[in-house]
Amino acid sequence: MIWFWLGFFALVALLLFLDLGVVHRRATEMSLRTAAGWTVVWVALGLSFSGVVYLMYENNWLDVHHTAGTGSDATVTYVSAYLLEQALSIDNIFVMALVFKSFKMPLKYQHRVLFWGIIGAVVFRVAMLGGGAFIVRKFDLVFYIFGAYLAYQGGKLFKSEQESGDEMPDNLAVKWIRKLFRVVEGDHGGKLVVKIDGRRALTTVAVCLVVIELTDIVFALDSIPAVLSVSTDTFIMITSNIFAILGLRSLYFVLAGAMEKFKYLKYALAVLLIFIGVKMLLHKWLFLEHWISLIVIAGIIGAGVALSLILSEREPASPSP
Repeated sequence: MIWFWLGFFALVALLLFLDLGVVHRRATEMSLRTAAGWTVVWVALGLSFSGVVYLMYENNWLDVHHTAGTGSDATVTYVSAYLLEQALSIDNIFVMALVFKSFKMPLKYQHRVLFWGIIGAVVFRVAMLGGGAFIVRKFDLVFYIFGAYLAYQGGKLFKSEQESGDEMPDNLAVKWIRKLFRVVEGDHGGKLVVKIDGRRALTTVAVCLVVIELTDIVFALDSIPAVLSVSTDTFIMITSNIFAILGLRSLYFVLAGAMEKFKYLKYALAVLLIFIGVKMLLHKWLFLEHWISLIVIAGIIGAGVALSLILSEREPASPSP
């Protein structure tokens, strides 16, 4: 199995290198058409990997065996975990847009920040997913804790409204960075570190990257327990999570400019978190087939998207000043 993981992460590294080192080597703004095209590519790649999951579990390649049972069960579980992570990433995307707005980050540098943010997210997610799976297998009580936490977070989404985020650069993390390191303002070509007057200093791009990384860690506190509700199989958890994360950059440029159109997605995510939380709380007494969970997850996401698009079309346009 170790050879598979080495090959898998080598593939991830290659994809990331091709993304930034070849295709997006120059710091330019990504058009909506380009972002949509790359989103389709990443989603197709993530869903296509379900075929690999099927073959591995159906034929017991690399000695994998899963509580889901057959290859078909494992495939449905993988797709459920993948769609769930994609859905929970949407709220993350909107917060990232607020972070970039608060830092006045030019569009041409946002892709580079997200690229390095994704690398950090992959590292953190692998560690947190592996640790979470181990804890859940050892202590069944954690399931109830995670379930209550997710249901609580879902309830909070119904009550809270996203703030403009204009004060975000003044949060504790940014103040801490500015105390420990020299930070320079201005446009430095998207570099993270520059040398001025013989001294190295962090740029605002680097500070923004730190905030993006911290934001992802906060959102992982929701997404990781949610994925654990679908499966505690480390292979499925990690691969589905990483493929969803890889497409996050392109999806960001598709959705970030249309936040108003998708504002009802927040309520769909709230329902999704409550559903998952209740499912975890009742896992001893209520068992849902994996395909039923997949239909519910896809249905909630689809309903949120459809409702957002329909109602945004009916809302009157803002009067021009």
